[in-house]
Amino acid sequence: MIINAITTTPVNPYYTLGIRCPGCGRQGTFESVGTQDLLVSQVNQQNFLVGLRTCPHTTCRALVYYICRINDLRTHNYTFLTTFPFLRIDFDHTSIPDKVLAPLEEAITCHSNNCFVASAIMIRKTLELLCSDRNAIGDNLKQRIASLGGRVLIPKELLEGMDELRLLGNDAAHIESQVFDTIGKQEVEVAVEFTKEILKAVYQYSSLLTRLRSLKKNP
Repeated sequence: MIINAITTTPVNPYYTLGIRCPGCGRQGTFESVGTQDLLVSQVNQQNFLVGLRTCPHTTCRALVYYICRINDLRTHNYTFLTTFPFLRIDFDHTSIPDKVLAPLEEAITCHSNNCFVASAIMIRKTLELLCSDRNAIGDNLKQRIASLGGRVLIPKELLEGMDELRLLGNDAAHIESQVFDTIGKQEVEVAVEFTKEILKAVYQYSSLLTRLRSLKKNP
């Protein structure tokens, strides 16, 4: 992408960046840092607006660089594209063992950087370590997933979903037989959401119940 010209323009009052912070994870309306944004004109006739914003939460104040496409500068019609640091899929870490948490964190990092095949492989590794943590047995992941169903209380749909995630990971790592048409943004996002639900069922429901019971009056 060749930049034809870069000009600064006082457009800050007309673009409000409302996003979830890549730093602290909280939603907010990001504030200008007191500098004008840049209007970037491209040789392909598309114009982009880039600039710096800061997280409004006083305990964070992370700096975020944003990019949006200008549809009509006169009416301030913009399409938000991305930020740097990239936005990450959010999830609750509570009660998830570190060895299971680490590959899922890596999968989410890969997704935020558009490395979807790598993300799918790390999701499969998350399942492998989950089965290991719960002592599921079997010669392969398919058998260990089936064994897991007898060791933890987990809905049938989540077990079936684990097998689909296993196949997605197979596709990412091998080229011999492909079950999914592609491994892209949509496939990985659904896979991450399903994995979050699986970990919630295995590790977090009991912790939540314990917290609820602790609020009861003593007999």
